[in-house]
Amino acid sequence: MQKQQSNRRFSQGLIAGVSAAVLVVGGGTIWWAVNSITNFPKDPNTSEITLKNSPHIYWLNSTNKDGELISRPITIKKSARSSEILHSAMARLLAGPGDQNYTTTIPQGTKLLNLTVEDSEVRVNLSQEFTAGGGSASMIYRLGQILCTATSIDSNSKVWLSVEGKPLEVLGGEGVTVRQPMTRQNFEEDFAFSGCN
Repeated sequence: MQKQQSNRRFSQGLIAGVSAAVLVVGGGTIWWAVNSITNFPKDPNTSEITLKNSPHIYWLNSTNKDGELISRPITIKKSARSSEILHSAMARLLAGPGDQNYTTTIPQGTKLLNLTVEDSEVRVNLSQEFTAGGGSASMIYRLGQILCTATSIDSNSKVWLSVEGKPLEVLGGEGVTVRQPMTRQNFEEDFAFSGCN
């Protein structure tokens, strides 16, 4: 009888010890697996980021009666080339702000027909809608939105602007002259523009 109790105690102790070992090993394995998955390096080519020098879209501040362009950064793929990044930024600009605090002077329906980046030159080709309606102030801010967005990665870029494949020389009925290539510096000089903030 005493031998049976001793065997039971030994069996219970053995079972308890094995159970504890299984829990420790199993818990450690689960911890390692979860930690490995969550800390597994992400593919650097597909992760999306917002960088300090990421492209910005420029909107008109609807609460400021004097007119002021406000920049908003966009999220990009790390692997994207400059032309892809600016193409995405320009397409988002032409789609409109989607926020009541911002507005745009770019006519609805304006399409991006082409955008190329080579060295420090950005060539933007827009549809005919870009030239529709608005006074001279609207035309200047319209050009400013395009220029600031197109130069948001490299502020020293030169921007060549075309409409339906033809270089834009004069915009609107009031005849706003467009100096080509456009740069931030000559735009500020030509139009007393407050700049791309």
